[in-house]
Amino acid sequence: MLTGKEIIRRKGIGDIIIDPFDEKRINPNSYNLTLNKKLLIYDNISSEELPFKLQLNNVNRETLSGTIGEIYDKVMPKTILDMKLENKTKEIIIPDEGLILLPGKLYLGQTNEYTETHNLVPAISGRSSIGRLGINIHATAGFGDIGFKGNWTLEIFVVEPIVIYPDVELCQIYYYNPDGKYDSYNGRYQNNNGVEASKLFQDYK
Repeated sequence: MLTGKEIIRRKGIGDIIIDPFDEKRINPNSYNLTLNKKLLIYDNISSEELPFKLQLNNVNRETLSGTIGEIYDKVMPKTILDMKLENKTKEIIIPDEGLILLPGKLYLGQTNEYTETHNLVPAISGRSSIGRLGINIHATAGFGDIGFKGNWTLEIFVVEPIVIYPDVELCQIYYYNPDGKYDSYNGRYQNNNGVEASKLFQDYK
C-alpha cells in the first residue's frame, strides 16, 4: 500500500490524478474524498405509494419525534429491483442544512473528485469516524481497477437514521502496487462523471 508521501510523489509523475486536490486531505496512507450533493435512489414503486415517496425528499428533524417504526411506515418505500431490468432512479439533492438518510434504503452517491489511476490498484473505504456513525459507503465495490478514470459511485447505506451534508469528507482512497502483468480497465463505468446506477441489466441483452 502506498504511503501518503508516495501518493503525492506518484501524483507528481502522473500515476495518480485527483481533481480537485488538496494536500491537507492526505493521510499517512490514503487521501480523503468528499461527497457530492447529488444522490440517486431506486424508484420502482407503485402509484399508491407515491405519497410515501414524496415524503422521502422532505424528511427533517421533526419527523424523528415519532418512533423508528412510525418513520418506517411513513417514508420507507417498498422498492423491488430486478437485476435483468434497467431499474428507475430518482435524484435527490442534499441541501446545505442536511438530509436524513434512513436504514433499509440504498443511496447512490458520488465523489466530488475525479480520479485516474495508472500502474496502481485503487481502492476506497469509509473513514473511521464515518464508520463509527454507522454509515457504510460501499456495499461490495471497494476495489477499483488499474486504469479507472472517473468519479467514484458510492453505495451508501446506514445503520440508524442520520443527517448527512454535502461536501463532507466521507471516504478515503488508497493504492496498491500490482503484482504481474495487467490490462487497464475499459469497462462500462469508465469515464464516469455522475452518479451511476447498476448496469448489470446489460449482461442480459
